[in-house]
Amino acid sequence: MLQNLPKKVKVVVGIPSYNNAETISFVSKTAAEGIVEYFDSDGIIVNADGGSKDGTKEVFMKTDTKSVPKIAYDYIGLPGKGSAMLSVIELAKNLDAEAIVFLDSDLKSVRPWWIERLTGPIMKGLSDYVTPYYVRHKYDGTITNQVCYPLVSSLFGQAIRQPIGGDFGVGKNMIDVYLKAASSVAKTEVARFGIDIWMTINAILNSNKKVYQAALGAKVHDPKDPGADLSPMFKQVVGTLFDIIVDSASKWKDIDSIEEAPIYGEIPQVAVEPININIENLKKQLLEGLKNEESKRLANDHLGFIMEKKKVPLQIWVDILFNALIEYSKNKDKKLVESLVPLYFGRVADFAELTKDMNEVEAEKVIKDQINLFVNKKDELIEKL
Repeated sequence: MLQNLPKKVKVVVGIPSYNNAETISFVSKTAAEGIVEYFDSDGIIVNADGGSKDGTKEVFMKTDTKSVPKIAYDYIGLPGKGSAMLSVIELAKNLDAEAIVFLDSDLKSVRPWWIERLTGPIMKGLSDYVTPYYVRHKYDGTITNQVCYPLVSSLFGQAIRQPIGGDFGVGKNMIDVYLKAASSVAKTEVARFGIDIWMTINAILNSNKKVYQAALGAKVHDPKDPGADLSPMFKQVVGTLFDIIVDSASKWKDIDSIEEAPIYGEIPQVAVEPININIENLKKQLLEGLKNEESKRLANDHLGFIMEKKKVPLQIWVDILFNALIEYSKNKDKKLVESLVPLYFGRVADFAELTKDMNEVEAEKVIKDQINLFVNKKDELIEKL
């Protein structure tokens, strides 16, 4: 199947998937419309699948993508999004593509113009890497809001609102950077959900151009209840983030300011779909998890307060997170990251209660203001790493 590829294309749209037969056709059809409109059909759509049992690849291949060619294959390597994306990056290199667009396979809000937004800064020579800038429900993206966004902003000096957003634009320079590092991360959590944060921070550290944010409007996808199914993702994303923070300390220690990553395009005024959050379940998971001695130890002096209130306020969360980072730097024990999960549930419970009567704009201000507390802990982290 891979023999019939064109020799060269301008853009590759990569869609990693696993059991997404219900949604992948819409994503690929929309991507094709974008390639036709903005790249004069000079592109290819690639479905890198993880061995779906629901006929995802077959649905993808039957989708009418007009004049845009497409291929589907089972990627090789650890099962996970990262393995899928790295295989697409390798394919794009072989096709001498000028840009890659990655789209999540469960997207319901993707539009043809997303292709231009995610590649525009690259094609205009402004950037090597474009992250998404979404309008999201206040309870969507809890790992982003409580861990990745504030840590990346405060330590690496670029306020990138969705560093693990899933939909990205990648230019030639970063294609080379990622492929050089691919073999060293192929058997790590980067091969799974750690890929997004790994790609974003690598772009901050290894590109001489700014990371851009593409204004994409709302992200409507198959949402996840934070207490129900985010535990493996938390371990993979935060484990990868901690690894990068420790390994690249010499590069970020001297960064002493935060720059807002430029937004490309006008931010569409859109309504967000409601997301249900089960606060009582989050509190239950917190208390259940605190039966674990390691989680108790991470809570440290705050344990009594956390047990009584059944939540983790921001200042306590920042203390716990930074102390965990310092400890993690000594032996990179993944169990430590796992032990943070119940406390993260408690953090989300506190945020949900605090913002329950707020609209999205008010809740967004709370999320952005959190960065100040992270910045205040940076010197202490530098001293102890």
